[in-house]
Amino acid sequence: MVQLTPGAGEMYCGNCLRDNALVMQWNRLGHDVCMVPLYLPLTLDEADQSNNVPVFFGGVNVFMSHKIPWIWRFIPQAMRKLLDSRTLLKSIGRKVSKTNPAEVGALTVSMLKGEHGAQARELQELTDWLQKEHQPEVVLFSNALLLGAHHHIRKTTGAKTVCFLTGEDGFLDKLPEPYRSQAWTLTREHAKQVDLLIAPSRHFAECMSKRLELPTEKRIHVLYNGINTEGFEEDVVTETEQPPTLGFFARMCADKGLDILVDAFIEIRKRGNVSALKLKIGGNLNPWNESWVGQLKQKLQAAGVSQDVSFHPNVSREEKIQFLRSLDAFSVPAVCDEPFGFYVVEALAAGVPVVLPATAAFPELVEKSGGGILYAPEAPFALVETLEQIFADESKRRLLSVTGKKNALEFFSVKRAAQEVMERIFQDCFS
Repeated sequence: MVQLTPGAGEMYCGNCLRDNALVMQWNRLGHDVCMVPLYLPLTLDEADQSNNVPVFFGGVNVFMSHKIPWIWRFIPQAMRKLLDSRTLLKSIGRKVSKTNPAEVGALTVSMLKGEHGAQARELQELTDWLQKEHQPEVVLFSNALLLGAHHHIRKTTGAKTVCFLTGEDGFLDKLPEPYRSQAWTLTREHAKQVDLLIAPSRHFAECMSKRLELPTEKRIHVLYNGINTEGFEEDVVTETEQPPTLGFFARMCADKGLDILVDAFIEIRKRGNVSALKLKIGGNLNPWNESWVGQLKQKLQAAGVSQDVSFHPNVSREEKIQFLRSLDAFSVPAVCDEPFGFYVVEALAAGVPVVLPATAAFPELVEKSGGGILYAPEAPFALVETLEQIFADESKRRLLSVTGKKNALEFFSVKRAAQEVMERIFQDCFS
């Protein structure tokens, strides 16, 4: 099998982490699986399964093929390979800002056109390499935005195709017209031809089934994501004399609701019902969000509580696990339509009760794990009051901690996820 996964520059990407963990697990089980990075090298907190594989659809070549196709198609192959070097692409990945959908509408449509788009040469280079090096029986696409390559790959290699669905709707909806409509039309056409579609939650399966306008016989299978549980299994007893600590660990941005949690923390401290409560904020912080996070720090300082708040950006996997274990409760009040939420599962696996809005995929994660509490995000002070309740009830926190950890380690492990995906591939693609 071959797993195609787009790199996200310096940003940790849930899809990259999921794909990398699955490939690692499949290879451990004796399957022959190669992970191929697209656009940019992958940024991971575990051993990179694509480390010795060339980067295809390199970001520079893709961009230049789109901007000056009449010139770039004649650029010598040696120059193109130089521009696809990992060293150069990593350097670019450190400098580029987050992809703004409003600025890449035409490029997105071109990529979705596949062999009929401006990146036809890049696609041919990928399929030639696949045929020469791997002759895959199955090709997996990390998300539906990659499906422009689907038709040519299947025609050239004869491989079965599998597509994971994760958050494409949010990106496509932000494209300006006419590119938004064109991109959705192309994505719908491709999705109908894929052998297997997989969503990480019932919520997102239902959402994408409607958005992709799939016929009733074309089903999206719900297979929950899994994490590498190594390092999470050990039970750690926290010292009871430590002040209660609330935590956030996700991308530090408005979509994940960090500003909402900061406001809730300030309100809780103002009310004084949770003695000496501290707040720890961790996760990926990119240059384009530093100014916004700086404003939150100023707000905390103006409220007189900044001394009880700590920030832990861009930590290692080991540091992340230790961070989570230091918490008494965890909350990411995301306002985006989360199709899953790896950060929720990691907090649960670390034995931390979660407090989440009753939206998107969160109710499913709480239901499956039994390790959290939901609140109504539209109700004033609902997050504040729910957090106050959980900090006031130590026995409930302990029960949620034990239950959530046990179920997360069993149900949301990558071992379970890898097995279920493989079984579904055999059933849908080869039976």
